[in-house]
Amino acid sequence: MPVTPSAFDFAYDELRARWPASTEERDVVTPYGRTRVHLYGPPDGSPLLLLPGGSATGLVWFANAPALGRRYRVHAVDLMGDAGRTERRGAPLKSAADPTAWLDALLDGLGLVRTHMCGHSYGAWLAVRYALHAPQRVDRLALVDPTQVFAGFRPGYLLRALPALIRPSEARARAFLAWETAGTDPDETWQRLYALATTVPGRKLVVGGRPRTAGLRVPVLTLLAERSRAHRSAEVAERARRLLPQGEVALLPGATHHSLPLTAPELLNDRLMEFLG
Repeated sequence: MPVTPSAFDFAYDELRARWPASTEERDVVTPYGRTRVHLYGPPDGSPLLLLPGGSATGLVWFANAPALGRRYRVHAVDLMGDAGRTERRGAPLKSAADPTAWLDALLDGLGLVRTHMCGHSYGAWLAVRYALHAPQRVDRLALVDPTQVFAGFRPGYLLRALPALIRPSEARARAFLAWETAGTDPDETWQRLYALATTVPGRKLVVGGRPRTAGLRVPVLTLLAERSRAHRSAEVAERARRLLPQGEVALLPGATHHSLPLTAPELLNDRLMEFLG
């Protein structure tokens, strides 16, 4: 019997249509299931792997891909265990080691010996853990308002998120987004996709402790949302500079945690391309 598309599926397809016409889709087989990757840019361009935050899907980079794809071969990933077109049908995700093994298999399946890597929020946590695990496969590492990397969440942020975590609904996720992104007006289609993603059954993102960032041996750029409610950006910036004295740290004016990476994408894109070279 054919599966009836859900409201999430319709929102997903609507946002997918916002990507450039030449964007390709690839499903990469891994021991944890098939992983959906959106590819854009010159086939001979330097590879750039984009890891989104939870519930955002790889499509969240739609406002960044046109610029980044002029120079790089963009690989935007739907995370294993999250909402999207990635299928969790293989080995279970049990510990923080499993997402790292999944990324190993994903890069192998994509034929990427080395790649630049950029992650937002939870995706930044994944990227740091992977760069510590396999520094020989990461050229440069960009972290966009990373969470659980340099500091924990603010208690007030967790309290606001709690209703949507305990009893997920589109309305609760919308209310949480409206609070965190106040004054930034993120794209409406993406907001609908994010809110619906929180209601998709079977989601399971593996979490763990803060990685030992002092052990990073690759160039690192940390971009922080000036108005992030997930953490205190000034404190995170200070800690990032202390732990990574050779790294670069910058604030994105006016941005909040969940309004990234699609708010003021020109500034984010310029910072990324200047760093990646």
